[in-house]
Amino acid sequence: MSVRRPTTTALRVGLAAAVVLTTAATGAGLAAAGGTTDSTGSKSDSASENRDQQSDTPVSVQIVSPHRGDNAGIGGAAWIVDLAVRYPGGPAGRTASGFSPQLTGPALHNNTPPFPGTFSTGRDDRLPGLVVLTSTTKTGAPFSGPGTNLANLFNVTGLANSTDSVTEIRDNWIVGAAIAGKDVTTVLTVAVVADLNGNGIYDDAPAVVPDANGDGRIDATDLEALGLASQVQTVTFRINGGA
Repeated sequence: MSVRRPTTTALRVGLAAAVVLTTAATGAGLAAAGGTTDSTGSKSDSASENRDQQSDTPVSVQIVSPHRGDNAGIGGAAWIVDLAVRYPGGPAGRTASGFSPQLTGPALHNNTPPFPGTFSTGRDDRLPGLVVLTSTTKTGAPFSGPGTNLANLFNVTGLANSTDSVTEIRDNWIVGAAIAGKDVTTVLTVAVVADLNGNGIYDDAPAVVPDANGDGRIDATDLEALGLASQVQTVTFRINGGA
């Protein structure tokens, strides 16, 4: 009895199918491990920053929102700042952060249960080392121009992750008025000030950042002159003027 041998075409089809299956299995394995592959076959992490990873400074800051180039808000308001601030882990790290939870806002929302916090410009009483600036912040009480620390206007501050290696605080603000202008490009600048008074707590953020180098601008250079526990993070975006 004769045995039919596979044709060259059949062999090529079978080989191609095997390659496809092998590639799919490799991709599935990487996806299960939390990564993807780029066009060069290199593995890349889909997350922008590992939740438990600290920078080479004791504190790290991530601006989750806005993103660079965003066109945010309505009539100069209703844009959101979302921050992830990471301190050392364990009970000592949480103590050093100065963190207390808050749910606050203007008028009747100010400093009320279940998580009271004051609502004003200046140092945040619930995350007291944080400095948040915009390059277009208005002048006129209670604002002092671009050097005004806006951290105490944040509405929600909570503990997102607490391990032996990291204490992650999430801090959120929905902007209720056009305090940084309308139809304008602004730079959001964020950092955590070092423990300047040596009490073991990052609680030394100023109400207003001075123009340390006298160049007429308040920016990362002026923040660094204060002494920082984190790197300076910035995002340039546009604030909508219309509805």
